[in-house]
Amino acid sequence: MEYLAFLRRNWLFLLAGFLLTFTSSYGQTYFISLFAGAVKGDFGLSDGQWGGIYTVGTTLSAISMVWAGVLTDRFRVRVLALGVMLALAGACLAMAAVPNWIALIFVIYALRLTGQGMMSQLGQVAMVRWFEASRGKALSLSSMGFAAGQAFLPVIFVALFASFHWRSLWVLAAVLVLLTIPVILMLLRQERTPQSMADQAQRAGMKGRHWTRAEMFRSGLFWMIIPLAIGPAAWGTALFFQQVHLTQVKGWALVEFVALMPVYTISAVASTFLSGWAIDRFGVSRVVPVMMLPFALSFAVLAYADTLWMAGIGLLIFGMGQGMQSTAPAAFWAEYFGTRHVGSIKAVAAALMVFGFPAADAAHRALLSDRRRLGRMGDCALQTAAARLTVAPQVDVIGPAAAVADMGLRDL
Repeated sequence: MEYLAFLRRNWLFLLAGFLLTFTSSYGQTYFISLFAGAVKGDFGLSDGQWGGIYTVGTTLSAISMVWAGVLTDRFRVRVLALGVMLALAGACLAMAAVPNWIALIFVIYALRLTGQGMMSQLGQVAMVRWFEASRGKALSLSSMGFAAGQAFLPVIFVALFASFHWRSLWVLAAVLVLLTIPVILMLLRQERTPQSMADQAQRAGMKGRHWTRAEMFRSGLFWMIIPLAIGPAAWGTALFFQQVHLTQVKGWALVEFVALMPVYTISAVASTFLSGWAIDRFGVSRVVPVMMLPFALSFAVLAYADTLWMAGIGLLIFGMGQGMQSTAPAAFWAEYFGTRHVGSIKAVAAALMVFGFPAADAAHRALLSDRRRLGRMGDCALQTAAARLTVAPQVDVIGPAAAVADMGLRDL
């Protein structure tokens, strides 16, 4: 009931956040990978060559995000969303007309930067700026755009493959992005914080300060919390980008393994709402230290699973981690480093997250070569979770819990 009441009061801004995160789908790995077979066939690429092109484009976009993400500190969401969505639509059209593999590198770069990078950045930065006491609930509701995109777009576009050429489907993606623009502009005719560029609209972080990105780099907390950004992207890559190889190693049918994805989706959605509530109730400092544990447990289960029933349990646990990842990181950067420069600060986290894909891809190619080495994935995830837990005392000491930081605040 608390979520419903909050949704009724703020549905305009939450819907805007939902659409921003949903539109990021066109630059996400799960969407672009749908076209992998067709692209490889048209350009005569091997699996390794396609992976190399995707890795180069993704790495370049990660580097660019460090600077591009700063724009969310300088422009209002309404203005910047228009520019980014026009650029994303242009990237989709470029994908529809890409002539050769060299141009493909730059098109992948544009899709990843505008879609996975900037649209995700816009959606989450908007939530942490627009909401204070209910930041966790706002992030959990807007993050449903990620879940909706992953749940529906692959099914729809795979079905359309039977009737349309893959290039035509990228034109359709561009049209869908363009159709979303007037809806976003209408929803944000007046932003929730009209004076969003003013000092009084910003919330300070640790020690009552507004941390700049340079100051964040000199903070020991930032270096200890890097797994917060890299870990989920790395383990998500391990599970989804390499799922074909995983099923081959395990001797499972791919169609049967994919049929278990609703278990993952339901778990992720439930965990997103639960973690959002926990952030508002107990503070992000209580959620972040345990965020990697579900990833560790899920890979431990998947590593030693011999049946699809056990794989379903692994996906259920994995979804819990993904749900927490949808809300906790964005809330963490805002609470501990303040909101005045949160765009430039979160841009670094976004770059690390995007860079987690090529780094993880290289590691997982080695780790997924046989059953025995598959178990090392669980070991790696467990070590990452253990490193996260060592940060817990620092998090509690350095920064306040959200419940304390937001004492006396009330989101309308």
